[in-house]
Amino acid sequence: MASIPVEIAYRYCPTCAEPNKTIGAIPFKCDQCGHACFFGPVAAVGALIEDSQNRLLFVRRARDPGKGKWGLPGGFVDRNESVEEALVREVREETQLAVTECRYLMSGPNNYQYQGVISAVIDLFFVCRIQSADGIAIAKDELERYIWAEPQEQLLNDMAFSSNRRAVEAWMQLRS
Repeated sequence: MASIPVEIAYRYCPTCAEPNKTIGAIPFKCDQCGHACFFGPVAAVGALIEDSQNRLLFVRRARDPGKGKWGLPGGFVDRNESVEEALVREVREETQLAVTECRYLMSGPNNYQYQGVISAVIDLFFVCRIQSADGIAIAKDELERYIWAEPQEQLLNDMAFSSNRRAVEAWMQLRS
């Protein structure tokens, strides 16, 4: 099944169920009831977690998108949650690590392909310190394994998302 942009998947008005006469238009505006949807990006966070040897924590994804590829701990921001709260929650859920400090690094666009629909995402990346690397335990339903590593080209070429790679490259630039 080919992936399609979310604005193409929007076939009916979610308010009145009127068929969409302008599929693919941004914004979607219903001729019947006036409902509008701008298909703005969804917010997601990524953690560049440094250990005491200035290596980064990389996690291998256990499911699509990007199954079997490397990434950074992170995920989507929930409603009524700040990006910092989401960062702490996602790191805890995926690794059981406790973030003690985080500083903003960068943001960037990402296209998230899931179940045949492509959604626009804005990824916000933070450099993080943790309480302790002891007791790391990955969420087996989301991740296959983890490594602490100095980023190398081979690892960067096997990243699930280009936005994660750009964040790691920005982190490397800061260190040089």
